[in-house]
Amino acid sequence: MRELAVSLWDVGNGQGPRQLAELGLALVLSSLIGWEREAQQKSAGLRTHTLVGVASALMMEISRYGFTDVLGLDSVSFDPSRVAAQIVSGIGFIGGGLIFVRRDAVRGLTTAATIWLTCAVGMACGGGLPILAVATTALHFVVVRGYPALSARLAKGMVTSVEIRLTYLTGRALLPRLMETCTERGFRILRVTAERLPGRTDPAARVLLRLEGTGDAARLTSELFHAEGVLDADVNAAPEEE
Repeated sequence: MRELAVSLWDVGNGQGPRQLAELGLALVLSSLIGWEREAQQKSAGLRTHTLVGVASALMMEISRYGFTDVLGLDSVSFDPSRVAAQIVSGIGFIGGGLIFVRRDAVRGLTTAATIWLTCAVGMACGGGLPILAVATTALHFVVVRGYPALSARLAKGMVTSVEIRLTYLTGRALLPRLMETCTERGFRILRVTAERLPGRTDPAARVLLRLEGTGDAARLTSELFHAEGVLDADVNAAPEEE
């Protein structure tokens, strides 16, 4: 029994304090990334990112230490990078499941990329590269938290063209008020296309507003969506005129 305990904690066989510390670091870093996604109420949150990071670290540990007993045999060769390559390709099925398209708008790309990054962080921990793992985790927060504010600051004052699709209840003189809201928020209305929606129990219509201005399109869409009588609202970048 004593020999077994010593063997389990022997650093040489890949199951010692160093390997446990690397798994622990993967747990902490991937949990931080997952916590940020959870705070943003994304589909993949704390548990998903943590499991991806720890599992990736464990697979890297297996790649480094799990096959040492057969390396001394004749005609046996081993490339540890093969396991790492399979981790990178295998994580794609999780990332792909987070991406979906709604009305020509792609959703979930950032969360899918974060899953991929968390996988890389776990691999770095399991591969014995803790400084790179910590640095990458810090860069994640710089990108997902800092870049939106930077983009908004750079875009402030720049004229942008957007298309907002609204589904609203008719018979309330609602459309003129919605168009007035658009102009009050710094947008000029370029085109309005409306159509009734057949087959609905309520008198609903859909309108496409093509706008141009310097305002915040996402904030405007949120305001229109919460207007009384509006059933749905979505915003996309307007296609360029041919």
